[in-house]
Amino acid sequence: MPDIPTILKDTEARMQKALEALKREFGTVRTGRASTSLLDNIKVDYYGSVMPVNQLANMSTPDARTLEIKPWDAKALGEIEKAILKSDLGVNPNNDGKIIRISLPPPTEERRKELVKVVKNFAEDARVALRGVRQDANKALDAAKKELKLSEDGIKDAQNQVQKLTDKHSLEVGHLADHKEKEVLDI
Repeated sequence: MPDIPTILKDTEARMQKALEALKREFGTVRTGRASTSLLDNIKVDYYGSVMPVNQLANMSTPDARTLEIKPWDAKALGEIEKAILKSDLGVNPNNDGKIIRISLPPPTEERRKELVKVVKNFAEDARVALRGVRQDANKALDAAKKELKLSEDGIKDAQNQVQKLTDKHSLEVGHLADHKEKEVLDI
């Protein structure tokens, strides 16, 4: 049975992982600027196995509105292009036989509003994950109280620390979401 410091350390680590997952999800949301992280979720069927684009090609952003994808194997070019067309990015790749270029037009006002909703959903999902971690920690504390015969005051203090961790990470989720919303709304 883990003791209170172990439970608190585990809780902090799991909450930090929820924040890191949120940051990765925010990286996939298209803003007005080109970023190679937009392609992170795109998987390519390459010789019978499904692989992420970044394992098949060099990706770069030569300017603020263009992405370039240069496959290491020229045979992967067509498959990468198909995967991009099937994705929900809503862009048309330009294949010149060696490099795929993607021009990213500035998103319309309507599209930016949709993206803000996506950002808010990601943030809410992260908050739900934090609450789940808090709930798990409180259950572990209750179990530790019974098994290790800990005092009521010690458990209350630990539960307060768990709540403080939850509040701290929820606040960070809010800051990240606000920053991403501003980024999305900037033209």
